[in-house]
Amino acid sequence: MFIKELKLKNYRNYDVMTIPFDDKINVIIGENAQGKTNLMEAIYVLAFTKSHRTSKDKELIQWDQEYATIEGIIEKRKQTFPLHIQLSTKGKKAKLNHLEQRRLSDYIGALNVVMFAPEDLTLVKGSPQVRRRFIDMEIGQIQPIYIYHLGQYLKILKQRNHLLKQLQRNKTNDQALLEVMTEQLIEHAAIIVEKRFRFLKLLRTLAIPIHKGISRGLETLYIRYQATIDVEEEDDRTKIAQVYQEAFKKHLQKEIERGTTLLGPHRDDLVFFVNEKDVQTYGSQGQQRTTALSIKLAEIDLIYNEVGDYPVLLLDDVLSELDDYRQSHLLDTIEGKVQTFVSTTSVDGIHHHTLNKAEIFTVDKGKIKHAKRG
Repeated sequence: MFIKELKLKNYRNYDVMTIPFDDKINVIIGENAQGKTNLMEAIYVLAFTKSHRTSKDKELIQWDQEYATIEGIIEKRKQTFPLHIQLSTKGKKAKLNHLEQRRLSDYIGALNVVMFAPEDLTLVKGSPQVRRRFIDMEIGQIQPIYIYHLGQYLKILKQRNHLLKQLQRNKTNDQALLEVMTEQLIEHAAIIVEKRFRFLKLLRTLAIPIHKGISRGLETLYIRYQATIDVEEEDDRTKIAQVYQEAFKKHLQKEIERGTTLLGPHRDDLVFFVNEKDVQTYGSQGQQRTTALSIKLAEIDLIYNEVGDYPVLLLDDVLSELDDYRQSHLLDTIEGKVQTFVSTTSVDGIHHHTLNKAEIFTVDKGKIKHAKRG
C-alpha cells in the first residue's frame, strides 16, 4: 500500500499543492514552522479523517478560507483509487473512490497509516488517555466497526453522565432510564473491551521479540490491559457484559453521589512491563523509548497480518529523538517493504544507507521548493 500522489488545498499553510511520492522512502526537509508536520498531518487526516494534533477541524483550514481539501491517489493490492477529505465549518465529507461515505467508519481503513512522532515516545509515560487513543485508532483502522461501537459508547456515556448529574442534584429520580442507559452502555463496552483484548494479544506477540532484539536480548517486554472491572483476556463479550452488570449494580450509589460513570473502557489503561517492572514508574528513558519503538514496529506487522498489506509509515521529526542504534534498528526493519515519510530539519546527523535511496523534498513556507532523489 502506498500513496502515489497527494493534493492539498487551503490546508494549514498550504494554498494549493500537488506532489507525487516515491513508493519507498520520502524525506521531507525544512526548518521548523515551514510545513513539514502539516504535510505529515495531512496524510494522517486522509487516513483517519481527524488530526493527531487537534480535535478542532477548523484549525486545519486556512484562517481566511471556508474549507480545506486533502486528496490522495492510493495504490493497494495493485488497485489504484482516490481518497478525498473535505473539511469545512459545516463539518467534514469523506469520499472513497469518488463515493461519499455516509459514516466515517465506512471510510476509515481504506488507507492504513502508522505514525511515530516525538509525542509517541510519551506512550509509556504519558496519561492513560494517550494510551486509550493509541489503541482506539489502531483497532479502528483494521476493524472499522470498532469505530462505530466506540462512537455509540461515547454518545451513551455522555447522556448517562448527564442523567447521573441530575440524580446527584435530585433534579430527577428516573432510575428506570438509568437502567436502560446502563444496559446500552454495557452492550457496546463489552464489544470494545473484547476487541481491545484481542488486539493487545496480537500486538504483544509481535512486540515482545522486537523489543528483545532492540535490547540485545537483555529485556523482556509484557503489556497488560488494565480494566476497571475484573475480567480476563480469555473472556468473551457475554462474560464481560455479565461482569459489567454486576459491577454497575455494586457502584450504583457511588456513581450517583459523584455524578459520573466510574466504570468502562473510557477509564481503562495499558501497563507496560520490562523484566517484570512497570516501565512507566521504574523504567529509564531508554527503556521507555525502546518500548514505544517496539510497539510502533509491531503495529506495522500487525496491520500487514490483518489486512494483507503494509501500512504507510510516518516518522515525524522522530529520528533525531532516537540514538544511532535505535535509528538503525528502525530503518533496517522498514527497508524495502513500507512506504515511509521522514520529516526532519536535516539528514546530516542520520547515517543510514536507506536514506541514500530516498526521494528528497524541501519545504519552505508551505511550498515544496524542489524534489530530487537522494
